[in-house]
Amino acid sequence: MIETRLAALGERLVIENLMELYQHDFSEIDGTDLGEDGRYGYYDLDCFWINPNWSAYVIVVEGKWAGFALINNEVHIQGNTLAIVEFFVVRKYRRQGVGRLAAQAIMDANPGSWEIRVLEQNLDARRFWTGLLDKLWPAKYSEALVNDERWHGPVFSVDTQL
Repeated sequence: MIETRLAALGERLVIENLMELYQHDFSEIDGTDLGEDGRYGYYDLDCFWINPNWSAYVIVVEGKWAGFALINNEVHIQGNTLAIVEFFVVRKYRRQGVGRLAAQAIMDANPGSWEIRVLEQNLDARRFWTGLLDKLWPAKYSEALVNDERWHGPVFSVDTQL
């Protein structure tokens, strides 16, 4: 059973720990080094519980932590209203449909004009989001290449409203 739900404040540390695994995966792509404390760290997780337009989700498979998603309303393309800013599934649960079901559950629970930014070098993420959007909303999504001071890379947009 796959469960995707809003993260309680008491689960903040779980997401912080999962974030370390996420950033470890990204270090191959973006070259990030560990900090002096041996951690990657994340700039500010608290905002996902404080800001009413931001949310943290946990992904649980058979009662075990499997990933997380962070969403907010900071978009780069006019007309979009929601953004998946971080999305992570631990390696054990990848390529089993966990990510697809979790992303669909989050987007279905929050109908709107979504934006998903992907690092250009992250080919696995590009394939994941292209496959998911093409399967679930084939006529309602687009991909643009953004190159400005805030973002450089592909941005997927999809309208999940009926």
